Amino acid sequence: MLLKPQERLKLDDTDDALFYSVPRFVTHLDDRFLETLTQLYRDRLQPHTRILDLMGSWVSHLPEEMAFDTVEGHGLNSEELARNPRYDRFFVQNLNQNPKLPLPDRSFDAVLNTASVQYLQYPEAVFSEICRILKPNGIAIVSFSNRMFFHKAIQVWRDGSEDNRLALVQAYINSVPGFEVEDSVIVRPKPSALAWLSGGQDPFYAVIGRRTVQPQT
Repeated sequence: MLLKPQERLKLDDTDDALFYSVPRFVTHLDDRFLETLTQLYRDRLQPHTRILDLMGSWVSHLPEEMAFDTVEGHGLNSEELARNPRYDRFFVQNLNQNPKLPLPDRSFDAVLNTASVQYLQYPEAVFSEICRILKPNGIAIVSFSNRMFFHKAIQVWRDGSEDNRLALVQAYINSVPGFEVEDSVIVRPKPSALAWLSGGQDPFYAVIGRRTVQPQT
């Protein structure tokens, strides 16, 4: 296992379902982050494929002009998920209680996770599941910034630097047999007086993993 028991702890260890029971119809990241994310999806995803938006909400930031065969959503608030116009269907599940996804092997071309990886207490199990449901050569795109619900993020994420967090997500992927990091994207805003006065800009991080093509036996 990658993480020690202490590193999985949250300041608020109450049931996550209670915290997410109230829908939040807001975007938690700035416009520049979201534009960068949508462009990354435009560059890396293929139209007419099957997409799983893991730990999603009421908006997925997928390019409006791209059509997909299926976009399936997952999260903890059914009201938020029902509001998402890109979802063909969705399911509610607490991955910290049950990381096993109710989805067939090799059933998705891409799995997306936006600004949520910091809340996973058993990421090794979840990333193993992501690899399982990806088709051979399928990709996962895990994006995040420096924002979080601090009391709900795990200790190793809270205590780490931004570079530590990037390395952590890379390690989650590389720890799964048949899953490997293909690329990482880092967009850090340049310091400026205007950005400082406005509260700063969100840095953008994304790790792209690919399920390797397994030889037939």
